[in-house]
Amino acid sequence: MLLSTILLALRSIRRNLLRSFLTVLGIVIGVSAVITMVTLGNGATQAIQNQIASLGTNLLQIRPGQRMGPGGSGGAPAFKDTDADAIAQQIGGILAVAPEARTSTTVVANGRNWTTIVTGSTNAWLQVGNWTVRAGRDFSDAELRAGSAVCLIGETVRRELFGESGDPLGQYLRVKAFSCEVIGVLASKGQGAFGNDQDDVVLMPLKTYQRRVTGNTRVNTLLVSMQDGSDPERVKASLTQLLRERRKLADTDEDNFNVLDTKQLADTLSGTTRVLTTLLGAVAAVSLLVGGIGIMNIMLVSVTERTREIGLRLAIGALESEVLMQFLIEAVVLAALGGLVGIVLAALASLGLAFLMGVPYTVNVGVNLLSFAFSAAIGVVFGYFPARRAARLDPIEALRHE
Repeated sequence: MLLSTILLALRSIRRNLLRSFLTVLGIVIGVSAVITMVTLGNGATQAIQNQIASLGTNLLQIRPGQRMGPGGSGGAPAFKDTDADAIAQQIGGILAVAPEARTSTTVVANGRNWTTIVTGSTNAWLQVGNWTVRAGRDFSDAELRAGSAVCLIGETVRRELFGESGDPLGQYLRVKAFSCEVIGVLASKGQGAFGNDQDDVVLMPLKTYQRRVTGNTRVNTLLVSMQDGSDPERVKASLTQLLRERRKLADTDEDNFNVLDTKQLADTLSGTTRVLTTLLGAVAAVSLLVGGIGIMNIMLVSVTERTREIGLRLAIGALESEVLMQFLIEAVVLAALGGLVGIVLAALASLGLAFLMGVPYTVNVGVNLLSFAFSAAIGVVFGYFPARRAARLDPIEALRHE
């Protein structure tokens, strides 16, 4: 009985294909919009997490001043490289500490020039930033102590100065008034969390940078990598106390440095993205309700058009429940077909937009199933009133209908 009712519903839909298509258009748009918004939102969240994770594992960034960003130092004194040694020796739960000083300057090699970020640090910089040396080697202890004229370069610098297939190892790179030998090439990491190119970098020993690039011993940032399982709050409290002592701050003085936990930043940005994704999905879901109203209107028209057919069925013994079921199934089939088409369109749209936006494409099976179930439920809810109206027609009056 159910199968024959479904076949009748499909036959009725097939008789009016254009009208059926226009009827489910709202459901198609609603389902595809919801799934696309949620998929892209999840991809953006994952991209943010991946980009911040690329900065380093369990990383704390310590900078002078009371806030992050340009001008945030507010005249606060810079750090010293001995601050990094003190942190590594006196605070537990620390995996590695790297002092970092950096500036933007133009470098020249192989007859080409390129403006890049020149960074001075130690081999610990590679560890805290999850960097690997793709070709060549890192600094030796003797080179770090002596401030030798050697450097490692990122993939972008290698490509811009030495070409797509050029081998920079053993060649010389001129930075300001001196030349340094390229001893290593860093593996590519791509775009960073704040839109910067992480591969656009030249790394040299901190002493080399201080003596030959800036002429001072200032350290802009301390990068601290915590051990897995360590308590970030305890480590940050210990860091704050140690740096306050080393910077000779009184109990009543405010901190003249700030500590940024990249994991905390990732959680905050991911939470914001998830909230926006939920809001966008909720707005898109409104079109599902609009589609449901469209189904109800068309089903009411269909009941009016088929009044004589309904009266004939009732007159020869069809039960009200059978007529109700027939029209209800027509509404559910329409809505479910719209849901299936919407899922397919959403998959294609999400793939294309994820590629254009540069975010991962993540399939959320739960959202797809929920959208399909919701579209079918829309058919039940908005198809019930027309179906009930059809089932309650008086057979005699229905047969008289012109």
